[in-house]
Amino acid sequence: MAFDLEQVRSRMPGNRIEWHPEIDTTMREAARLAGEGAPGGTIVGAELQRTGQGRQGRNWHSPEAEGLYFTQILRIDLPPRRLPVVTLALGVAVADVLKMLTGLSPDLRWPNDVMINERKVCGILTQLHDGAILAGVGLNVNQTEFPAPLREIATSLRIETGDTFRREALLAALATSIDSNARILATGGAVPVLTLFSAASSYVEGKRVEVDMPGGLVRGITAGLTADGFLRLQSDDGSETVVTAGGVRPIYD
Repeated sequence: MAFDLEQVRSRMPGNRIEWHPEIDTTMREAARLAGEGAPGGTIVGAELQRTGQGRQGRNWHSPEAEGLYFTQILRIDLPPRRLPVVTLALGVAVADVLKMLTGLSPDLRWPNDVMINERKVCGILTQLHDGAILAGVGLNVNQTEFPAPLREIATSLRIETGDTFRREALLAALATSIDSNARILATGGAVPVLTLFSAASSYVEGKRVEVDMPGGLVRGITAGLTADGFLRLQSDDGSETVVTAGGVRPIYD
């Protein structure tokens, strides 16, 4: 389904929107524009990403015209240590929109995955560049199938609902929600965002998980978030671990 760029621009007249038929990654182009002084609210999107960026250097599967792949430039006054909480704020923003527009009940897997029925429907990536925050979103919208390595772990809005979605409406709603939640963080501090994320996530507290840590695999029960947005884990050996990075997976004993 062709993307109607003019419809999006009419919905968001105050935003600069750059849309590409094909690109290596929207994050890279957004970084270039941010370095040139592009204003907050600038959006770089694409129909197809050749090397879409996921977290920890992974690629994001970005088939042509089926998903929503974009990076939004945020210019809000935040210290670099708040970047992990920005990621949480974006998760809240995406979950709110999906609940409103699809009727689904998304779950948030710390730190940057939006899940539906235990499968990933959206990934989020945040980076600092020249004083701007780059908010990258990859949302699976109208895919009906995935490559073999992803079939058990990925899903799309279409798979979950049986409906086809217009990406223009999703983009407009997501951009507005991202801006709103980022400003909550900028004006109200981390606490409101941590509270909202915790309320929307089954992973934050009381969930048995395993985490790929730099020193190896750690298992335990999640025990809430730190003030900086990191995940606390009560390890099986009785110690508490603060997870600052790593893949989190549920364990079903």
